[in-house]
Amino acid sequence: MLEWIGAACFMILLAILWPVVKCFGAESHSTTLLLPQRESKRSAERCDSKLEGQGESATVALICKPSALANYLLKHCMTFCKSLSIPKWNWRMSSSLQTVFGALWPFDCPVHFIRDHLQLSDDGLVALDWAVVGAAHHKRRRTSSNSTSPVLLIIPNSYGKITRNVLKLCEAALSHGYLPVIFNRRSQNGTPLCTIKLQQFGDPTDLREAVRYIRYRQPAGQIYAVSESTGSGLLLSYLGECGSSSYVTAAACLSPVFRCQSWFESGPTRPFNWALLLYQKICLSRYKTVLGELVHTDNLFSSCSLKAMEETLFCHSGSKGVTADGGGSWEAYWERNDPLRDIDEVAIPVLCVCSQDDPIRGDDQATLPFELFESNPHFFLLLTAHGGHCGFSTADEGPIVWSHQALLEFFRATTDFFAAEERAKLAARRRGVSGTGKTFRHRSVSTCKRLPVCSHNIHAIYNWQRSYTR
Repeated sequence: MLEWIGAACFMILLAILWPVVKCFGAESHSTTLLLPQRESKRSAERCDSKLEGQGESATVALICKPSALANYLLKHCMTFCKSLSIPKWNWRMSSSLQTVFGALWPFDCPVHFIRDHLQLSDDGLVALDWAVVGAAHHKRRRTSSNSTSPVLLIIPNSYGKITRNVLKLCEAALSHGYLPVIFNRRSQNGTPLCTIKLQQFGDPTDLREAVRYIRYRQPAGQIYAVSESTGSGLLLSYLGECGSSSYVTAAACLSPVFRCQSWFESGPTRPFNWALLLYQKICLSRYKTVLGELVHTDNLFSSCSLKAMEETLFCHSGSKGVTADGGGSWEAYWERNDPLRDIDEVAIPVLCVCSQDDPIRGDDQATLPFELFESNPHFFLLLTAHGGHCGFSTADEGPIVWSHQALLEFFRATTDFFAAEERAKLAARRRGVSGTGKTFRHRSVSTCKRLPVCSHNIHAIYNWQRSYTR
């Protein structure tokens, strides 16, 4: 119902602002992508292409530290060098309309979901929604532990909204042979709240147990991870804390928010800030009684900003004699939850797909950590001139969204690259060569060298009695 209301508002907005959109599109069309100029010799690898024939020009840039993997990606990922063809008169030139379309526009998706309720070590529940095609698969079904199909773990935004883009990504992943599974946090997307505890913004504890359960269920399949919007904070926190023991082969972030503390303090533009705040209040209103044992719900539901709501929930500014673990101040909260706090420990390739006109994240010069991509060989930034926030819709769009095609190509290319590296090392050993040549150092979790930090036995927790499915 909310999707159709949003779609109606979208059409009304489009009808009212169409002349403005046309002017905006024409003005934006004449501007090429301006990348930050760096005096350092570690210049970013860039792949520029221009669409000819109709006088249109759009640029896609790959910004990263030069490496063998970067060269391989530029050679084998055709989407990285494919312009987003958007005519100057098209509504897709408006970043706001792109964002609304990707989040709220209804989508008749053929994908269905089978839900696993996973009970955690503290008796809380998270939900894993496995994507399948066709109504015939609604019968009780569990993925075979002998399956070698790769698993695509999808982390939606931190508000739990399953957007059109997430559904389209599930459909695209199924067509490419993946087993897509959506991670739903406590209390989100119909997941029961069994403990008086919500997941903090960058706390990867629940996600860590979910990944281990997926690994336990699918030991023969590689795991890839994709996050959307503010959900990237959770994914980056997990990859940083776990390092080479993350069990993930490669990851991608769609329109991530990097500087999260300042983003909560300043917030997105007013219409989007109001929409996010209202959606979160609607979701939390279901648990108003139980949350009343922890915080003052009057302060919670009267919050006028995302910061005030986050602070009330987790910093306990209005708590009833309850203090947060490790301190209750706003600064202490972000010391524990900043997604970039352990970013140097990330040990797998990570692709971040962003647009310059993102109305949610804000100005790219202030919100994108270019120095991270230019100095860390594990991070790759695919930057476009247009696309909005998790939009990236094009006029000649096929069955797969441009950003989804890019990340699927990225996963395939990185897997092939490291497989070739392993074959080369094996051949060198057979020839008796020491293998001192310079290669990209890959610390994939598929060959985990150290045990993950875990205070409990996975086989004692993840059994048929502790996993519930509806």
